[in-house]
Amino acid sequence: MAEALLNKLYGDKYEAYSAGIEPREINPYVIKAMAEVDIDISKQRSKSIKEFLGQKFDYVVTVCNYARENCPFFPGEKIIHKSFEDPAEVEGSEEEIMERVRHVRDEIKKWIEITFGKA
Repeated sequence: MAEALLNKLYGDKYEAYSAGIEPREINPYVIKAMAEVDIDISKQRSKSIKEFLGQKFDYVVTVCNYARENCPFFPGEKIIHKSFEDPAEVEGSEEEIMERVRHVRDEIKKWIEITFGKA
């Protein structure tokens, strides 16, 4: 969600790439929640952080505590950390899950606007 939101909101200033410590299938609830705000991530794939080793980035952003603790070092970058609830961990009825995923999406969007919108 963070990659897609940052690219949609501030793609003229930033180019975001997303990767995980343990890549997995994109959560179908996340795909639905993003479609609700006119962002199609249905064709995206989960990538491993290993795909980006050796590349230089201006910023490395972690959005969960596990990633912050296990992310490899990328030389020269500024590290930004903000932890959000993992949509894959949300349980409940379909509507309860969608409600929580929407909440996480909106929290990420607000954080991106505050953190990257001022530059």
